[in-house]
Amino acid sequence: MSLVPRLAQPPTKVAPLNAELAVALDRDGHLLLRGAVPEAWRDGLRTAFDAGVGTGDQWAAPRGAGWRHALVDLDPVVQQTCRLPLLLAAGARMLGGPFFLAQIEGREPLKDGGHQPLHRDGVGTNSVAALVFLDAYGPDNGATRVVPRHRDGGEPDEAMSFVTAGEAGDILVFDADLPHGATCNRSGARRRSLLLSFMPEGHRATMEACRTIRNVRMDTSEVFIP
Repeated sequence: MSLVPRLAQPPTKVAPLNAELAVALDRDGHLLLRGAVPEAWRDGLRTAFDAGVGTGDQWAAPRGAGWRHALVDLDPVVQQTCRLPLLLAAGARMLGGPFFLAQIEGREPLKDGGHQPLHRDGVGTNSVAALVFLDAYGPDNGATRVVPRHRDGGEPDEAMSFVTAGEAGDILVFDADLPHGATCNRSGARRRSLLLSFMPEGHRATMEACRTIRNVRMDTSEVFIP
């Protein structure tokens, strides 16, 4: 069930990304924001993830095998996390105009599951994706790999990718059209994350038309501007 939309409100102004990070983001098409989530929020995010895990029939569309999925988009700490200033600044840098938070869900690769071929999301939509890591992550427990923009030759190339690694509280934010994909969780160690999507305001009508099939329950009316 959708929330009742908020009354019309002024757009939320997003502060610019600092010059050093902007250069790296323009070059690579992604940023790994180390320790971006305040430590005091992390247990609450993990609790929200675990509380949101249910049976397959809670989803309007089938979810992939080898993964644990969680409905998390109504949780207030999740909502705060998606509005961290540094994350919004990176999204604004890539999108360059008005945008909105279109979707949030929880994902976790199960033991011996999670591997994805390198792929591009939302080709032609100019969308931005972000992964908020709730546990330590690396090559052994299904971390995400990505091909930086300056190495992207058009066809997904594993030789050009690198596997991310870090700690709970990190955020990987990236152009969703970059080749990327999760790796296999060989160890079985937990690797919970929040996957979120920022979309240009011009795509709002399209996204609203399919919000039920995407299990979007939150209010998406807030508009962010660079």
